[in-house]
Amino acid sequence: MRSVADAVILSWGWRRFLVAFVAGALSALSLAPIHAAPILLLTIPVLVLLLDGAIAPAAHGVRRARPAAAVGWWFGFGYFLAGLWWVGAAFLVDAEAFGWMMPFAVVALPAGLALFFAFGTLIARFLWVESPMRIFALAVGLTTAEWLRGHVLTGFPWNLLGQAAGFTDVTAQAASVVGVYGLTALTLVVAAAPVVLLDAPRRRWTRQAALGIAALLLAADVGYGVLRLAHAGAPGDAVIPDMRVRIVQPAIAQSLKWDPDEAKKTLDTLVELSDLKTGPETLGAISFTHIIWPETAVPFFLTEEPQALSQIGDMLPVGTTLITGAPRVVPGGDGAKQYFNSVYVVDDRGRIVDAYDKAHLVPFGEYLPMEDVLGRIGLKQLVQSVGGFSSGPGLRTLVIPGAIKVGFLICYEIIFPGAATAAEDRPSILINVTNDGWFGATSGPYQHLDQARLRAIEEGIPVLRAANTGISAVVDPYGRVVAQEGLGNRGTVDSTVPSPILATVFSDYGSYFLLTFYLFSAIFIAAGARK
Repeated sequence: MRSVADAVILSWGWRRFLVAFVAGALSALSLAPIHAAPILLLTIPVLVLLLDGAIAPAAHGVRRARPAAAVGWWFGFGYFLAGLWWVGAAFLVDAEAFGWMMPFAVVALPAGLALFFAFGTLIARFLWVESPMRIFALAVGLTTAEWLRGHVLTGFPWNLLGQAAGFTDVTAQAASVVGVYGLTALTLVVAAAPVVLLDAPRRRWTRQAALGIAALLLAADVGYGVLRLAHAGAPGDAVIPDMRVRIVQPAIAQSLKWDPDEAKKTLDTLVELSDLKTGPETLGAISFTHIIWPETAVPFFLTEEPQALSQIGDMLPVGTTLITGAPRVVPGGDGAKQYFNSVYVVDDRGRIVDAYDKAHLVPFGEYLPMEDVLGRIGLKQLVQSVGGFSSGPGLRTLVIPGAIKVGFLICYEIIFPGAATAAEDRPSILINVTNDGWFGATSGPYQHLDQARLRAIEEGIPVLRAANTGISAVVDPYGRVVAQEGLGNRGTVDSTVPSPILATVFSDYGSYFLLTFYLFSAIFIAAGARK
């Protein structure tokens, strides 16, 4: 084993980069839908060994650590390529217009995101010590990189390394205290720990200390999860009284979604599923207090289609509310129009009583960054039917019929840790409407659902998720899936609604755990540097 480790440390040139790339790609197996989190116990130690040998002896300053940045980039490129390959499916929905962009997007996105890992390993190498405590240098570097990835240029915290800890309900519970960035730090320390067994015996005390700390963190994570779930009761036991929802999953093909000739058929499908009688206790829409349709379920401007609102009002029984995604248009004073990706709340008379406009838009999907420049070279956003969307004013809590306080998150908005609720008005429910039909039967929808689970745990708030092609689900405040409809199926999710729990440590104190982690890591690294 020592000889294999030495071969990894001493590898150079393309061989070193190939090892880093393969280790990164294998690390993506820890994510949904595979959830092979133990693979990190192999791949992260390989990254540590690569960084052990990633130094330019004759160079100084940043140049001396440049090989470490290269290793980080190749590891990140493998990780993001294997984890985000499914993005290419979106460009095949309208292959004639966007197919040519697919190869570039599938490679360019992972290549750009890998720069964060390069920066993270650069930081790690500057903190590096010839001691088992170097695993904390790696954890500090990559956790910092992941935090930056979630915030720089509007952020893209998809497939954070900490999501691997969500492979079981038990190991995910620590997110209620430390958040997913904290889980990233804990995951890196625990996953890197096996490399310590290969260190020289002369560092025995630091080796024992590093292994002991990693074991303690793992035990704390599992122990906390077991205790928390033991006091939670069975999924679905605690519910909001007198509230029963039907989530409609229409499975409308993305290629047909914005076809004007299909609009009436789409609405008919949604209405039919909403009023579907599925048994003696489910007599259609009358059995539910709230019906939820997905993001842009209605592929037209609802305010300009009175006959559609009339059809919806006829379907809704007295006391039943519809929540649906739909585009919204606002005329401007100069004749220009603004378009929003919105959620409407419609009462039992077919009247729109409130709306929420998506605030965090998807770059290149819903708007084109630097449109004047990028538009000249032929780039354009994927959603072309209504022009570019405008951003809404931000998260807010709405009170819907039934006096239920709801926070709406449209598609992409649910992937941001610590940004799932309005700061001053905590909702009782999070409703996430999305259209994962862009990504077909790939790993993307499974990864998206995992992020919804983590937001529920972080905030202690149940999530009701309506997806066009799936995966629609009801998730309790402990991140447990109470009910769901499979990917690609046409059907409904009929369920009671889990009750929220008290505000979590994370929801009250955010990412302060990271500051504590950095402080203790500095102490451990300094101790490891002592001869």
